[in-house]
Amino acid sequence: MKRVALLLALLLPAAAQAGPDTDGFAWRQHPGAQVPVDTVLRDEAGRQAPLVSALGGTPAILDLGYFHCPSLCGVTRADLFAALLAGGLSPGRDVSVIAVSIDPAERPGDAAIAKRADLAQLPPAWLAGAHYLTAAPAGIAALARSVGFQASWDARFKQFMHPAGIVLLTRTGKISSYLLGVGYTPGDMRAAVLRAGDGGIAQAALPILLLCFHFDSTTGRYTLAVMKLLRLLGGLTVVVIGGLVWVLKRKESKKAVLL
Repeated sequence: MKRVALLLALLLPAAAQAGPDTDGFAWRQHPGAQVPVDTVLRDEAGRQAPLVSALGGTPAILDLGYFHCPSLCGVTRADLFAALLAGGLSPGRDVSVIAVSIDPAERPGDAAIAKRADLAQLPPAWLAGAHYLTAAPAGIAALARSVGFQASWDARFKQFMHPAGIVLLTRTGKISSYLLGVGYTPGDMRAAVLRAGDGGIAQAALPILLLCFHFDSTTGRYTLAVMKLLRLLGGLTVVVIGGLVWVLKRKESKKAVLL
């Protein structure tokens, strides 16, 4: 997945029109740091409660993004749910999923719509372990600062610029590890959740920056190059498989000649 993130970065089109400055948006990782569990958040029904209530006595996955994101935020949530499902893990039983909007303009209704859309095809029991939350600007800033997440609203393109990735928290709200970018594997997810459940603290992850923001010089806005990436990876897969088939056929031909 680290290669995927690097490939995606290479696919960003050269800007004929100046795009926003993307420097300074990498995660500033703080393994072992305590997040402010007393931060007051609102759930999708509008109820206010501190972050600690969403932990629920289990390790947690903290996902900072926003619900009306036109780029990677929805992909990040879909990937983490897919990895949990494939890894035999269930929100509410094994881990809490805490999606917090970085947009102070988003309301509980926005969170509710996103939650319904994300979990429509997933087991109903998962609803209890998935928390879609909004907060006041001060609460968002405190939570983001504690995990080293940096974001900025670009008024010209009307999007937030921020890095993609998720943070694994221990049962008490300490930072256990980071999974950066998108495309989390079931094995990596399971290992990260189990480590967090045991209170373990991992070393900082390899610093790969995948921005949830993409500038297109022809339209004057950023549009994610995921389809380009998938086409490229698909083409590479075809080439690799074709090469393997050719090698195997040559081996079989040589064996036939020897016989």
